[in-house]
Amino acid sequence: MENREELKQLIARIKGGNTDQFGVIIERYQKLVAHVVFKMVTTEADREDVCQEVFVKVYQKLDSFRFQSKLSTWIATIAYNTSLNYLEKKRVPLLDDVAPQESPLERIAAEDNTPDETAEYKDLSALLIEEIDRLPVQYGTILALYHLEDMSYKEISQITRIPDGTVKSHIFRARKLLKDRLLAKYKQEDLCR
Repeated sequence: MENREELKQLIARIKGGNTDQFGVIIERYQKLVAHVVFKMVTTEADREDVCQEVFVKVYQKLDSFRFQSKLSTWIATIAYNTSLNYLEKKRVPLLDDVAPQESPLERIAAEDNTPDETAEYKDLSALLIEEIDRLPVQYGTILALYHLEDMSYKEISQITRIPDGTVKSHIFRARKLLKDRLLAKYKQEDLCR
């Protein structure tokens, strides 16, 4: 939960020249920025650069933050837009599958392992995270904001500039796509163990 008065004081100290205090913002919001950037930017080598660019922009634009939204929503918007700019430069589509390579689930399923052997090979939750990463960029990003950052439809709508109903629809479609992919690769009982 963001304490508005605490944030006002922190931002005032930063604006007043105490730039070391910006480290508090970085520490507090680096996980949020990583969730957005890592879901959108699939190139490992570029992720760190994009995250750094986000925090540079946050620092440069801190004067423009007017407390009309949560600071987390404002920072996530910057992270989202910075990632969008990166994707536009790389010409990456937002709602198409951008990871055509074989997924870890496909690789393990192809080995005809029993569920116990599969569990030994790799934890199912790690596989699930990897499969979420294979979702179209828009879906994976919105799922991360909703489930990992506990943001509301309204907050996600503000960040992505997508109507609330479309955000809800994207979450539904992303969950269905993920479920269909998992069920296509494993039997229902294998996934519930």
